[in-house]
Amino acid sequence: MLKSLFHWKVWVNILVASAVFVGAVWLTFRWLEMHTNHGKEIAVPNVMNKSVHDAIKILDDSGLGYEVDSFKFDPKFKPFQVLQIYPSPGSRVKDGRTIVLKVNPRTYAQVSVPDVLDRYKGLAFRQLEQVGLKVGDTIFEPSIQRDAVLRMIYNGSTLKPGALLPRFSTIDLVIGAGPKRNISVPNMVGLTVQQAKLIISQNLFEIGLVEHEDGGADDSDIVYYQDPAPMDARDQGMQIDIWASKKTPAEMGAKISQLNSIYRIQMNYSVPENYTNEEPVYREAVPQQQEMPPAETPKPAAPRTEVKKPEASKPSTEQKPKATETKPKAATSPAVAPKTSPAKTEEKPKAKKVIVE
Repeated sequence: MLKSLFHWKVWVNILVASAVFVGAVWLTFRWLEMHTNHGKEIAVPNVMNKSVHDAIKILDDSGLGYEVDSFKFDPKFKPFQVLQIYPSPGSRVKDGRTIVLKVNPRTYAQVSVPDVLDRYKGLAFRQLEQVGLKVGDTIFEPSIQRDAVLRMIYNGSTLKPGALLPRFSTIDLVIGAGPKRNISVPNMVGLTVQQAKLIISQNLFEIGLVEHEDGGADDSDIVYYQDPAPMDARDQGMQIDIWASKKTPAEMGAKISQLNSIYRIQMNYSVPENYTNEEPVYREAVPQQQEMPPAETPKPAAPRTEVKKPEASKPSTEQKPKATETKPKAATSPAVAPKTSPAKTEEKPKAKKVIVE
């Protein structure tokens, strides 16, 4: 077996296979050099601040490809002006390399208008500002939706949610000012149901009960009764009920009388027979007198007593009668007035003499 390995035919096959392998590798690299233009590079031309049309023409003449991408709009530069380029100018690239151009667009990018209808005005302002739209005039009109956005207007036309507008566009908002008070209810008797519904909506009232005599839903039926009554004062936004029939209102007299007994309150303004048109007399309330207690008879003033000091040089040795013994007996006192004296109305107490020993 070892002898067969050193046979000349084996070595010839090995050399032939090696030559074929080396030749294939060389041809492959040679083909790659020719296909990729190895060693041949082109400098990226400077097309900054040129118009996009001029930049594309220069790149085509240089054998380079291009890709145009819109950049953020900047009003300081001209529309379609090249603001950035990648790879940067002066870079060495292969022939046919794609160069990316960042171009200033004609105007701001378009944005979708958000749906702010029937929403509070403060919330609507914030949503519009978040997408880059500005709020211009705010127009108020009567509506039961106070401070709610009713319509959006752009350049005099009604704007629908989802429409595309340039960024930083200005739109006007129509906002509800609230319902009006004490508005006269329109007369819809004799009109068709379709006409009555239109008038109710135009006057900012709500359509309430719609009852057809035959139980159908034909809008061509004639209205013969309504509640509230025509010319009544109501606030906008309240419901108006209507009754309709194929017949005319003159033919529905019995039904109208029945509905009047239900929905129309009859006030009795007749004057009773015993009514007198006398003005009431106002009298001040007299407080109830309380029983006063009987007046007390004033007591006589206490008699004034005199106090005599004893003399220091001559002390008195005589004992005087006590104060309780100063009243003399009736037989021995000549100064006592008789009891039958009519001139005496009040008996005065006698003075008492007190001696301090």
